[in-house]
Amino acid sequence: MLFILTPVKAFILPAIGLAATLAACQSNTGTPIQSAKADTVSAIIQPVFITDTVAHDTDDPAIWINPADPAQSLIIGTDKDQDGGLYVFDLQGKLQHDKSVTGLKRPDNVDIEYGLNLGGRPVDIAVTTERFTHKLRIYSVPDMKPVDNGGIEVFVGETGENVRDLMGIALYKNKSGKIYAIVGRKSGPVDGTYLWQYLLEDNGKGQVKASLVRKFGKYSGLKEIEAIAVDDELGYVYYSDEGKGVRKYYADPEKGNEELALFATTGFTEDHEGISIYQLTDSTGYVLVSDQGANSFQVFPREGTSGKPHQHPLLSKVTVKANHSDGSDVVSVPLNARFRNGLFVAMSDDKTFHLYRWEDIAGKRLKSIK
Repeated sequence: MLFILTPVKAFILPAIGLAATLAACQSNTGTPIQSAKADTVSAIIQPVFITDTVAHDTDDPAIWINPADPAQSLIIGTDKDQDGGLYVFDLQGKLQHDKSVTGLKRPDNVDIEYGLNLGGRPVDIAVTTERFTHKLRIYSVPDMKPVDNGGIEVFVGETGENVRDLMGIALYKNKSGKIYAIVGRKSGPVDGTYLWQYLLEDNGKGQVKASLVRKFGKYSGLKEIEAIAVDDELGYVYYSDEGKGVRKYYADPEKGNEELALFATTGFTEDHEGISIYQLTDSTGYVLVSDQGANSFQVFPREGTSGKPHQHPLLSKVTVKANHSDGSDVVSVPLNARFRNGLFVAMSDDKTFHLYRWEDIAGKRLKSIK
């Protein structure tokens, strides 16, 4: 694969009490864990590293690729609590105290995008959904400084229980360089307007502003919608309609609100959760969806089938050590000697994130970039 600075995503700070909270975190790293090959559906794939713990409750990770030195890339994960935060880890899962932030009001999901024009220069950003304030919180990466002027309110004007309680977030950068945030919430209507999409721009003072550009997205009404992922290269957005399946739309608002696919509707033991996209080439790869109750991920072809780009049959199931995984992210860029074919990160419900080599996830069924 070609090295790209806008990799496909699945997809994040002045802190009060940061030092005390971070000091309470326990380390789970050290000697790398021996990886197991995913040769059979039942084989449990072991992570290479497990991150240091967060203070309360992990939920969703995002991977930032350092364009100058991929070995210095970072993992940003949410601690989903009323006194939560964004925790930053290196590629060995070690907590980066100087970058991590607490004091956020239940940050749920997080995503990363590259090259938003702020103050006349390109800035990589991490955006997280702060559920209890109904705001997007936006930070420059890798320094994790706020660039949102205190946060951006979304779903303004909506009334009803949980309809402004933020959950999912995915960022989309189109071919002309415009960057959008696609946002989900705890509850919403079944009339096709569950997700709202915002254009992110400079407010003229080097901070981010957001303008609503469309409302879209069918909802079954069964559970909720949390996991959202965007394929920048192909221009699609996927989201998990929990208890129903994965829905697919165009990510570009100018292409309309037609639902292109509903897949992954069978074979899940519990909720449809985290979605991440592994890019083999510009047009091929895999869509991975968490089967939360089975501690596994179901894998579907990114490109669809021959002549049917919106047909996504099941290719494989992989069982991982991460328990009850909610969120995930994956990149196919070679990062270092250990992660030569990319990195897959999955949340685990023991306050950690698990780091996997892609070739261990792929096993003999799936391909790698080499």
